[in-house]
Formats: sequence, structure tokens, C-alpha cells
Amino acid sequence: MSELTFEQMLEESFKTIHNGEVVEGTVIDVKADEAILNIGYKSDGILTRNEYTNEPNVDLTTVLKPGDKMEVKVVKVNDGDGQVILSYKRLALEKGNKRIEDAYNNKEVLTAKVAQVLDGGLSVVVDEVRIFIPASLVSNVYEKDLTKYAGQEIEFVITEYNPRKRRYIGDRKQLMVAKKLEAQKALFERIAVGDVVEGTVKNVTDFGVFIDLGGADGLLHISEMSWGHVENPKKVFKVGDQVKALIKDIDGTKIALSLKFDDTNPWKDAESKYAAGSVVTGKVARMTDFGAFVELEPGVDALLHVSQISKDHIEKPSDVLKVGDEVTAKVVDFNAEDKKISLSMKALLAPEPKEEAEEAAETEDADVVSVDIDAVIAAEDATEE
Repeated sequence: MSELTFEQMLEESFKTIHNGEVVEGTVIDVKADEAILNIGYKSDGILTRNEYTNEPNVDLTTVLKPGDKMEVKVVKVNDGDGQVILSYKRLALEKGNKRIEDAYNNKEVLTAKVAQVLDGGLSVVVDEVRIFIPASLVSNVYEKDLTKYAGQEIEFVITEYNPRKRRYIGDRKQLMVAKKLEAQKALFERIAVGDVVEGTVKNVTDFGVFIDLGGADGLLHISEMSWGHVENPKKVFKVGDQVKALIKDIDGTKIALSLKFDDTNPWKDAESKYAAGSVVTGKVARMTDFGAFVELEPGVDALLHVSQISKDHIEKPSDVLKVGDEVTAKVVDFNAEDKKISLSMKALLAPEPKEEAEEAAETEDADVVSVDIDAVIAAEDATEE
């Protein structure tokens, strides 16, 4: 019986490996673009950067170090130069496919970092499996710019799994819709008309502001922003502002908000400040053909009828007044119930001779016109909108 040579004995001491086989190896050397692994075979295995991951330009020295143990797949036992070519990503991809399949079947919520922002959506990688999330399924609201998601970790579910075509589709939108409905339900269970709530300005329009209350948006209409007149909401609010507001009304899922708190209502003590006979000063806020509205304080406007501006005949207020002018006048009528105040500048002028004064008094009484100030203001606001 012949004895085995040293080389033969050494050859037999190594295990046999085959293409496609999964083996365990130990990292013995690492460079930026490749790693050398001892796999218990007569030749060490080569693991290149391209066979480690699909991620571009990864420096292997940052993810591997000598002594690390890892499972790899044998791509070629002999590449022609006697080297064994190994792959980590192919094995990870096989495992990843199974992972994605299970997640798809179980409707599992996955978490992954956004690897790429594409024109049509986002790309994420789970266990070397690249999943595409279309722009329409990224959020429950339209988002033109998706770059803010770059590098972020996001949650999603798999809605399409087709390994044959390597087509894996993720959906983040349905999770956001479900969370919003849950938050909406919780919000409506705890709020009621008259409550004061705090939210974040989400959108500013010409007619009002939408405020995110955490589960639903509330509308703060321009007419409810102040007891006074607000010309343009965009001059008062900006997206991101924190606002405390009063819930004025709830209609289904619609919430109407107001900043007109009772304790700041300027009409609460108006009767004592603007009683008939008082002399007041204010600024012309707006004008019509029949008179000028004078703001005595934010939220309190009084009507200066055209007949009460001067003893001389005036066709229209704009002939002698303009918006912003400061005027001093006498309160000739105060109606607390209807929130109406009538003014007269003419009443402060020097009295006429007795005979003419009596006639003037009668004319003055006849000239004082009762006008529904709230209706006029509402009509003007509607025209502006």
C-alpha cells in the first residue's frame, strides 16, 4: 500500500466546495474594494465590493474587519487563476427575498432608510432587496419635492411582490391614512365647541388659515381672526406658527375656529366709553357713498353719515375724507343690542343763531340715518373675498 505524499495529505485535509454552496468564512484581510476570507479551502476566498453590496462606493474597511465571521455564497470555485470568488450580497438577496415575501404575506410594517430619491418616487433597500415607493404612495398629501426624504428612515408595507420580475412595490400612504384616521377619532373624542385648542398653521389663504390640530385641520376664517378688521391673513400668519384658538363650531369633520375670545370683546365695556354725548376720536377705516366708518378701537366701528360731516352740503365722504384720517366727533346714538354707534362731526361745530339752530336740530334729527353696520361690514368683507 502506497503512502500518501505530504501534498496529497494536505489536499485531503481541505473540504470540498462547489459553486452555489453557502460557506462560513473568516475575514483575514480587508482593503477598500475587496476582502480576503479563510473558508477552510485550499485557496482563500475573494469578496469584492460589488459582491458585498449594491450600494455604490462602499469602503469595505468601514464595514468589515479581520476576525469577522460571515456566511457567503461561492460564485466560482476557480476563476481561472485558482481563486475562489465569493458573494455576500447574493446570499443576502436570497434571504431578503424571503424576508420581503413574508412581510408581503403578513402585511408587516417595514422600516428602512431612503437610499435614493428618484423622479417618480423613493428607493429603499431591505436586506439587499431594492423596493420602490411611487411618489403617489409616499404620503397622504401631494408632495412635489421628495428630496426631504433623502437618508430618512420611513415605514411602509409591501403591496406588490414579484421576484421573477424583481418588482417590489412599497406603500407608505396607507399607513399615514390609517394613523390620521386614528388621530382624528381621538381628537373628536376629546374636543367640543367652546374648547381652546392649540395647533400649527398648515396653510394660509386669502380667506383664512388652516390649522393642524393633530388629527384634523381647523379653519380660522378671516372674519374670526380679530374683533377688528383683518385685511390679509398672509400679513398676520405664516406656515409653522403656533396658534391658540377657540372652537366655534364642529360640523362632521369640519372644525371652525375663532380668535374672538369673550374676555377680549371690545363691546363689553363700549357702552360706558361711547355713551351718547361722548366726544371720541378715531381713524377712518373705510368709506361708502352714504358715510364713513370710523374705527374707535379694533372691533368697534361707528358710522359717520355724510350728512353729519359738515354743515355744508357734501356729495360723498371721499370729497373731504380719506382712509386713515383721524377724526373727532360726537356720539349721537349708541345701540348696545345691535352694536351700532352713530357719530356727528357737525354736532361739534359752533352753534348757529337761535332760529337757525332749531331748524338745524330738526334737520340733524332727520339726517341721522340708522344703518346696519354689521351687515355693511359683512357685505364689504364678502366683496373683498
